[in-house]
Amino acid sequence: MEKSYRTSSKSGYLHILINLGMVAATIYLLFFENMVGLVFIPLWIIHLIGFFVLQPNKSAVLILFGDYKGTVKENGFYWVNPLMVKKKISLRAANLDSKPIKVNDKLGNPIMIGVVLVWRVRDTYKAAFEVNDYNEFVHIQTDAAIRKLANAYPYDNFNEEGEETSLRSGLEEINHELENEMAERLSIAGIEVIEARISHLAYAQEIAGAMLQRQQATAIIAARRKIVEGAVGMVDMALSELNVNNIVELDDDKKAAMVSNLMVVLCSDKAASPVVNTGTLYQ
Repeated sequence: MEKSYRTSSKSGYLHILINLGMVAATIYLLFFENMVGLVFIPLWIIHLIGFFVLQPNKSAVLILFGDYKGTVKENGFYWVNPLMVKKKISLRAANLDSKPIKVNDKLGNPIMIGVVLVWRVRDTYKAAFEVNDYNEFVHIQTDAAIRKLANAYPYDNFNEEGEETSLRSGLEEINHELENEMAERLSIAGIEVIEARISHLAYAQEIAGAMLQRQQATAIIAARRKIVEGAVGMVDMALSELNVNNIVELDDDKKAAMVSNLMVVLCSDKAASPVVNTGTLYQ
């Protein structure tokens, strides 16, 4: 629930006229009443302190002797009690691009991870009084959320049959969880999270080379598995077609030899060199 509330402030333009009247009265008294006009000079200066200007999407938290008196959020030119403290707080969206930090993933592998956070102040009371410095609070809580998220998931899932979400493969789900985590952490400071997503993800330098080789080996094994599956299907199709069309009759030994030759040709990573047999099938 939002604790801040808006307050009505007096127009600054009206008080400009009052201030000019005080200046005129001071000058008149100095010239015609000798030193009596000096009494109005401190009053005139104090009156000037009450003026302030608010730009669009800016706010001013008003405090009088430690008591919260409300927040002015509409842009314009205002005058308030000169004894009030006017604490300016921006309501504009802010962008935080955190530097990549080194953390351990769920498997204990050191990784470098950074995030982009888009946020803005929603509750000026909480931003002003619930935390010491809301900008610093955002930075510290962002690092804490990154570490918690990285510790909960592995960098990558090397088991193809596994369904565990990883930081690299489940970015949409991870970003959604990160956004919820940041919104929960920053709510104490009255801050709204507009967007949170991972902007940098990589293995730490000390294990990057080894992990790259592991990824390459995993990719090669997966590719070979697909090649073998396809080759088995093609060999089965070839034997079936030869049998259905009665092109040639093969005994078990010749079928085994044919299967061996076809598997070598289909699974090899180099082009096969054909050998023309000019004799009989059994030569």
